[in-house]
Amino acid sequence: MKKIDIFLNRYIKGDRYLWAFITLLALFSFLPVYSASTNLVTTYGGSNTVFRYLLRHTIFLLVGFGILFLTQFIDYKYFYRLSILTIPIVLILLVFTISQGKELDGVNASRWLHIPIINISFQTSNIAGLVLFIYCARYLSKKNKEKINFINSFFSLLFPLFFILGLIFPANGSTAVIVFISVLIILFIGGYPFTGIIGILFMGIIAAGIYIYSVIKWGEKKPINRVYTWKNRIENFFDNESEENYQIKQSKTAIVLGNKFGRGPGKSVLKAFLPQSSSDFIYAIIIEEYGSFGGIILLFIYILILLRIMVIATKVQNYFCTLLVLSVGVPIINQALINMGISVGLFPVTGQTLPLISAGGTSMWITFFSFGIILSVSRIIYDDPYYNNIEKRKKNNNEEEFST
Repeated sequence: MKKIDIFLNRYIKGDRYLWAFITLLALFSFLPVYSASTNLVTTYGGSNTVFRYLLRHTIFLLVGFGILFLTQFIDYKYFYRLSILTIPIVLILLVFTISQGKELDGVNASRWLHIPIINISFQTSNIAGLVLFIYCARYLSKKNKEKINFINSFFSLLFPLFFILGLIFPANGSTAVIVFISVLIILFIGGYPFTGIIGILFMGIIAAGIYIYSVIKWGEKKPINRVYTWKNRIENFFDNESEENYQIKQSKTAIVLGNKFGRGPGKSVLKAFLPQSSSDFIYAIIIEEYGSFGGIILLFIYILILLRIMVIATKVQNYFCTLLVLSVGVPIINQALINMGISVGLFPVTGQTLPLISAGGTSMWITFFSFGIILSVSRIIYDDPYYNNIEKRKKNNNEEEFST
C-alpha cells in the first residue's frame, strides 16, 4: 500500500478525483464498445473481428492516457504562449483539409486530413476547436483590466474566430456550431459585454445563413454537399412520420427496451440495426443494456466531472488558469450532453461522440489532452508547496481569529 502511495504521489499529479472519474469512464467504455463492435463485424465482415475492434479501442485509450500523463506535467504558462502561435498552424491544417476534397463512397469526408505516407487520417476541426478555446482564454485574461467591446476586439479576437469557424463549417457544420456556442459561453464567463456576445451571435447566424442560401441557390446538389445533409436531418427531426429518420427511431427503441435496469451487458438487440452504435449512438446501447438507471449514473459522472472542473477553476489563484480550465473543460461536458440529447431525440443527428466512451481516435485524444491541461492547472493547487503553504497560513489565521 505504501508503494502505491509513493507511485501515485510521484506520477499522478493534480486532482485525484478527476483522475478517478476519467479512469472510470475509460474502463467502462470497454463494455459498450465490445458489445457494439459485434454489429461492425456483421456489417463489414472480411478480416474484421470483435477482438480487432477492441484492440483498436485499447490502443486509442492507451495513447490517450499517455497524452494525459505527459500533459499533466506541462506548465500552464506554455499553453498561454503557444495559444497564439498555434492559430496560424490550425488555419493551414484546415485549408489543407478542405482542399483535399476527399470523398468516400459518395459521402463527404473532407473533414478528415489524410496523411498519405503513414496512412493516418484525423479531424482537424477537433484540434482547431481546442486551440480556439485556449486562445479565447488567453485573450480574455490579457484584457482583464481593460474595457473590451465589439470594435476593439474585432481583429484580435473575432476575426480569427470567424476565420477558423468559416473553414470548419462547410465540411463539419455541427462541430462548427458546437464550437461557436462553447466560445460564446467562454466569452460570457470571461466578462465579455453581453451586447457584444449578442452581436457575435447574430454575425454567426447571418454568415451561416448567407453560406447555406448561396449553396442552395447556386451550388450543385450532390451527396458530398453537406448543406443538403443538414437540411434533410433537420426536416426529418421535426417530421415524426418521416421514414428517413431511421437512426433516431432505432435509438429510441433501444432506450425503451432498456427499461429501468436494462437487458444486461452485451445483450443489446438494436446494436444490429442502429448505425454508429459504437460511437455516435453508444449512449442508446448503454441504456438498452444497463437501463435508464445506468444512463442516469453515466450522466451523473459527467456532472461530477463538471463539478471538479468548477472546483479547480475557483480554487486556482490565477485568472488565466481559471479561464483555461473552464474553456477546455466546459466544451467536453457540452459534447457529452449533446450526444446524450441526440440519442433520446432532443437534437438532430450531428455525429458527436460521447467523450471517453465512444470508439474513435482524434476526438478521444483531444479530450484526454484537454483533461491533461486541467490536471496541469490543478497541480498548482494540490502539488505546489508555495501555494499549499499560503493555504495553510490562511487556515491557521482563520483558526486563531476564531479562537480569540
